[in-house]
Order: sequence, then structure tokens, then C-alpha cells
Amino acid sequence: MVIADLKKTTDQKMDKSVQSFKADLGKVRTGRAHTGLLDHVKVDYYGTPTPITQVAKIVLIDARTIGVTPFEKKLITTVEKSIREADLGLNPSTSGDTIRLPMPPLTEERRKELIKVVKHEAENARVAIRNLRRDANNHLKDALKKHEVSENDERSAQNEVQKMTDRHIAEIDKLLQEKEKELLAV
Repeated sequence: MVIADLKKTTDQKMDKSVQSFKADLGKVRTGRAHTGLLDHVKVDYYGTPTPITQVAKIVLIDARTIGVTPFEKKLITTVEKSIREADLGLNPSTSGDTIRLPMPPLTEERRKELIKVVKHEAENARVAIRNLRRDANNHLKDALKKHEVSENDERSAQNEVQKMTDRHIAEIDKLLQEKEKELLAV
């Protein structure tokens, strides 16, 4: 029972690490527009920092332009200011009720910088998964010392934890390759 619980929680934690890495990748801007770019932008809504998705409708106008329409007209300048201050490299322009965010094309130098950032994030995710493997193996060794599990069970559980680790690291590598391809596409 100890081993089953340990494997289950370790697998869940590793999945969370991969999901966190996916979320980090979503924040890295490529040449294309996507609404997830604004997910972490906070707007000062009557004195309360509020996610932009709760005060405005965000849509793709075309492949390189995001449209932001605040639910209240008087929030247009506040939303525009929040986007500018989010340091996304975007220059919002207002036309009527909609704030347009054209995506500037990425330079070759900027693409290489972004690839370095993405590789760094991938390495952090791999390290997190390896740390989870180490913790799981330590728990197994402790259980063996306390005679809660047999040596064979401990050894086979360590092998299964290693397979989980390999699977999650392969998933991170796959996500990294996809993002690099996306960043290099002109």
C-alpha cells in the first residue's frame, strides 16, 4: 500500500511539473498572436488588481493582432495602461471600444534569446522532476529500513519511479522541441 500511494503522488507531482512548464511556455511570445499572452496581466479594477480576462473580452482579430474589449467603457485607458506596463513588448492602440494589440515580428536575435529562456525553463522542469524522483527513492529506502516493504518491492518500485521520470522528462523535451520550432518559424 505504501508503494502504490508513493507512486501515485509522485506521478501526480511530476504531471504538475510538466503542466507548470507548459504554462511557462505559453507566456513566451512567438511571432503569432494568442490570447494566452495576456493571462498574467492584472488591471486595476476600482483599486483591486484583477486578471484582465475578468474585466475584458479578449479575441484574435487576425493571426498577428489581439483585440481587447473592456466590459466597461471607462476601463479602456486603465486596461491599455496595464498592458503597456506588463512589459510584453506590445504597443496597444485604441479604436473605439476595442484595444488592438499588433504583434511585432521577432528579430533573429530576439528569437535566439527566447530559445535560451525556453531551454532554461525546460532544465528547471527537468530538475524538479529529478528532485521528485530522489524524494520518492528516499521514501522507499526509509520504508525498507522500517521493514514496511521487501527489498524486491523496493527495487521494482524504484524502477517504476525511474520509468515515470523518463516519461515525464521525454514529455518536457518534446514540448521544448515544439516551442523551439515555433520560435524559429518565420
